[in-house]
Amino acid sequence: MPARASTSRPASPPLTERQEARRRRILRASAQLAARGGFDAVQMREVAESSQVALGTLYRYFPSKVHLLVATMQDQLERLHGTLRKYPPAGESAAERVAETLMRAFGALQRDPHLADAMVRALTFADRSVSPEVDQVSRQTTAIILDAMGLEEPTAEQLSAVRVIEHTWLSALITWLSGRASLAQAKADIGTACRLIALTVPPEAPLEAHE
Repeated sequence: MPARASTSRPASPPLTERQEARRRRILRASAQLAARGGFDAVQMREVAESSQVALGTLYRYFPSKVHLLVATMQDQLERLHGTLRKYPPAGESAAERVAETLMRAFGALQRDPHLADAMVRALTFADRSVSPEVDQVSRQTTAIILDAMGLEEPTAEQLSAVRVIEHTWLSALITWLSGRASLAQAKADIGTACRLIALTVPPEAPLEAHE
């Protein structure tokens, strides 16, 4: 990601039920526009019109298109996480479950390549002002991986392995979207990174599965 030069904005107070509903409409409109035409198709005025909010209101929620699309990625990952909890991966080892989980995420993005490209471009354009949204994407990805591993209280070494896997997954996604890698290459890279888990979760150690 590029260097982040500007300052982070202060944390916002919790949203009311009405504000949360408005935010969900905005994110849905953003995803729909991106799915149709990619990054360039997401214009703030069109998002405001599609979500039936005033343009000024939209900017209070999301100061720029990059903020909006990174938040859209977090929302998409949150939806995926919900699906994965209903239909968890079936691999016998933690590495197999994480690899299956990330390839399912890859498959979901593959079905909407314009949306995937828009969200990933926003991540690469993000500066320090987008830190809260970028951190949310990272936390959501970490939670998805830890759920697949079956860990509730990971060690520092396990979290380090998760970060490497996250970086590999995002890099594989970028190279696939740009046409510099095939889906098979991306899958192989993700599988290789996931084997790091075997170094941090011994096969004989019982896993703490989520309820």
